[in-house]
Amino acid sequence: MAHRGRGAAAKLSSAVACAVLAASGCKVGPDFHRPATPVEEHWIGEAPGTTAEPADTTHWWRLFNDATLDSLIDTAFHNNLSLQVAAARILQAQAQLAVAVGELFPQQQVLAGEVQHQRQSQATLILPALNPDLDTSQLGVSASWELDFWGKYRRGIESDRAAMLASVAAYDSGLVSLTAGVASTYLNIRVLQQRIEVVQENLKTQQEALRIATAQFEAGETSQLDVEQAQTQLAQTRSQLPGLESSLRADEDSLAVLLGAPPDAIDAMLGTPSAIPVAPNGAATGMPKDLLRRRPDVRQAELTAAAQSAGIGVAKANLFPAFSLSGSFGFVGTSLHHGSIGDLFTWDNRASAYGASFVWPIFNYGRIVNSIRVQDAVFQQAVLSYQNTVLQAQQEVEDARAAFAAAQAALAALTDAADSARRATQLAIVRYKEGAADYTTVLTSLQLELQIEDGVASARGAVPLALVSVYRALGGGWQLREGQQLLPAPTRAEMHQRTWWGSAPESGPQLPPTEEPATPQAGNGDAR
Repeated sequence: MAHRGRGAAAKLSSAVACAVLAASGCKVGPDFHRPATPVEEHWIGEAPGTTAEPADTTHWWRLFNDATLDSLIDTAFHNNLSLQVAAARILQAQAQLAVAVGELFPQQQVLAGEVQHQRQSQATLILPALNPDLDTSQLGVSASWELDFWGKYRRGIESDRAAMLASVAAYDSGLVSLTAGVASTYLNIRVLQQRIEVVQENLKTQQEALRIATAQFEAGETSQLDVEQAQTQLAQTRSQLPGLESSLRADEDSLAVLLGAPPDAIDAMLGTPSAIPVAPNGAATGMPKDLLRRRPDVRQAELTAAAQSAGIGVAKANLFPAFSLSGSFGFVGTSLHHGSIGDLFTWDNRASAYGASFVWPIFNYGRIVNSIRVQDAVFQQAVLSYQNTVLQAQQEVEDARAAFAAAQAALAALTDAADSARRATQLAIVRYKEGAADYTTVLTSLQLELQIEDGVASARGAVPLALVSVYRALGGGWQLREGQQLLPAPTRAEMHQRTWWGSAPESGPQLPPTEEPATPQAGNGDAR
């Protein structure tokens, strides 16, 4: 018995030694490094109101000092359904990574048992004296283990880990878009409310002008033409209200989708109409190289390239022989030779088999080589996409900075013009009442005042909207999810009820807490 134990231990030691050898083997395929990408040293020029200080984009919307906006973004973070889809994809990617890790261990593991009764025909018995009834029982375990000698499974883990981190970056990118989308939609709503108020105020002025024109006509001091012109202007101005109110309703409905709420709940969330939030004079944009670590879409593109780089190694490993260990151990009980199926666990009834094998596809190199080329071509596409994403990120920041500066300049000019237009209208009405000017002068002044005041309302919204674009281009806002649950409690409970998830839905996907891209760095691979 001791001799048998020593033999089994020796075989086990041999298997462990082979496994250690496989774990220390090389990994074929390229190791991933961040692709070189042209990044400008400084932003073009020095736009008014911008600085080169490090940019804190964590909760950029708080710069507007608007409690309603803060509340809307918090609601969107917890309720937006598209964001929850992205969170579920992280769980999917984490589970897929766990599957890949499991491939490092014996890929096939089977515990099998069987009890069988068989009766043979007397005509088929070799010896008539044999018992035609045969009972057998079996219980055993078998395993097959392809050793990761060339790093195929480790490269697969690298690929799935990078894909999982890319799904995190995709979630962050969605959160950046969501916060900017909520802020932009909210600002558009306030702008439309202001424009409606401008039209309503101008209607009051035009109604007063119509009253004066009517009084002048009834006094015989003017013709009916003045009255008709005043009525025409009043009706034309009133016709602008339905279009503005329709646009306002459409923006409120869009905001409802972002908040994951029905449209009829938005009015209560928005409260009464209020002034357009005022943007600060400047925005700290930091340096261009900050985009590489701060913008989630840049990190996502980099991690996608990293995942595909590891895929080259997975394909390349198929060029080399695959070494496998296999074995089985169990017990067999039978009624033959005066035995019994109850003797299943008698040591003499044990059965075992051990072996090693290798498979080398020596005549499939054309298909394998071309599959490697396919993976390499896809990797090159991912590299180019990453480089293009970096360039586009810089373009978006430059465009947003320029738009922010232009919006500030336009608002300053229009504000002066609006003051002049209001004074011109008042003087035109006074001169008309005194008979020193005709109604055409009043009409022109009213039209110009409405046009300029409407432009001022739009310009007051354009400045904060441009600032939103700046922070969206900088990749701000994704830090909102740090330390937070990414799926609502009812969703997590429902997932647990369907499937055993361990602690994943309870604690939420485990996400990197910093802005640094968690690019997986491979070990000692080759570059073949």
